[in-house]
Amino acid sequence: MTAKRLSWVLLMLVMLAPLASHAAPGLAALKMEPTANGGETYTVSIQVLALMTALTLLPAALLMMTSFTRIIIVLAILRQALGTMQAPSNQILIGLSLFLTFFIMLPVFNKVNDQAVQPYLHNKISTDQALHRALGPFRGFMLKQTRQSDLEMFAKISRTNTDKITKPSQVPFSLLLPSFVTSELKTAFQIGFLILIPFLVIDLVVASLLMSMGMMMLSPMIISLPFKIMLFVLINGWSLLMGTLASSFYS
Repeated sequence: MTAKRLSWVLLMLVMLAPLASHAAPGLAALKMEPTANGGETYTVSIQVLALMTALTLLPAALLMMTSFTRIIIVLAILRQALGTMQAPSNQILIGLSLFLTFFIMLPVFNKVNDQAVQPYLHNKISTDQALHRALGPFRGFMLKQTRQSDLEMFAKISRTNTDKITKPSQVPFSLLLPSFVTSELKTAFQIGFLILIPFLVIDLVVASLLMSMGMMMLSPMIISLPFKIMLFVLINGWSLLMGTLASSFYS
C-alpha cells in the first residue's frame, strides 16, 4: 500500500513539472537603484525590511547606549536596601526607569531627529548618511559618561592603536560600547553603595537593640522596615534620588 501511494505522488510531480516551469517569476529579493550623486539606494520594501530588523535590536540598544542601565540598577539596589521585597514591583521599576531615561536622553533624541531623521524622511540624505549622523549624538553622550581607564582597557584587549585616535568621532563603536557599559555599571554600584549605608546603619542599630533585649527569635528586618520607610519618606527620598540620577548625567 505504501509503494502504491509513493507511485501516485511521483506521477503527480511529473504532471505538475511543466506547469511550474511556466509560472510567473517571484519578486526580486533585492533591488538597488542608482542615485544622482553616484551612490545606490534600496527599494522601499527592502528599507521596510531593514527597519523591522532594526526594531528587534532596540531593546539591546536601549540597555547599552542610554542611561537605562544605571537607573534600573540603582532602583533595584534601593528596593533591596529598603527590604520591601517586591514593592515597588519590577514593572513599576522598569516603567519608571524608561520614563526617566526618556527625560535624560531627550536632548540626544532631538539632535538625532534634527540631524538624521528629518533630512532622511525628506530624501535629503541617504540611509548610510542618516545612520552616520544618528550615531554622532549618541557617541558624544556615551563618551562623556565613559571613563578613560575603561577605554584604555578595552583598547588594550582589542589591540587598538589609540595613537591614531585624535578626536571623539574616531573612536570605534566596537570599543566605545563595552567601555560605556562598564563605566555605567561601576557608577551605578557606587551610587547604590551610598544608598545602602544609612539603611544598613538602621539595620545594625535595630539588631543590636533586639540582641540586648534577648529577642533573638524576632527578625530585625521586621522591626527596621517601618523605620527605613519613614526615613526615606521624611527626606523626600524619591525626589532626591530621581534628581540625583538625572543630574549625574549632566555634571
